[in-house]
Amino acid sequence: MAKEYACRNCRRLTTGRVCPNCNSTELSSDWSGLAVIINPEKSQIAKALAAHKPGRYALKVA
Repeated sequence: MAKEYACRNCRRLTTGRVCPNCNSTELSSDWSGLAVIINPEKSQIAKALAAHKPGRYALKVA
């Protein structure tokens, strides 16, 4: 499995070098926790993470 990086701006997880959510290149390999957002409009966790799109998000990014 490829190494996953977390975006420092929006916390979205990616295996690439550019965030698919916000197009940032500020990625970190130092992250912890995982939230899978399926329906961001109805998810309290998505609201807490400010996640507006479905996907995998890190809870903490260093």
